[in-house]
Amino acid sequence: MVMRRSDIYWADLGPASGSRPAKRRPVLVVQSDPYNDSRLATVLVAVLTSNTALATMPGNVFLSAAVTGLPRDSVLNVTALVTLNKTDLAEQAGQVPPSLMHDVDRGLRRVLAL
Repeated sequence: MVMRRSDIYWADLGPASGSRPAKRRPVLVVQSDPYNDSRLATVLVAVLTSNTALATMPGNVFLSAAVTGLPRDSVLNVTALVTLNKTDLAEQAGQVPPSLMHDVDRGLRRVLAL
């Protein structure tokens, strides 16, 4: 599977457990393309939610369905970063344009203190 940073895929994150993201949902590839192109079997993603009220949380990014290709407006939750096996990603669901990836990067820098 050839994946690029900014691609959105569907992934099954499993059953709910505490505050951990769960169930089938879209995830955004935030890992850099040199790592995506490597033999590394894993990929770092940020979990998306359709709970648009979370867009007000510091660092989170509102993603319009009209822009991403997703079926619903969503929010990238910068505190919900997950490492998955590349084989855990199902079909591609959309893509985040460069202008919004800038906002994603700003949110990631904020939450990771980079």
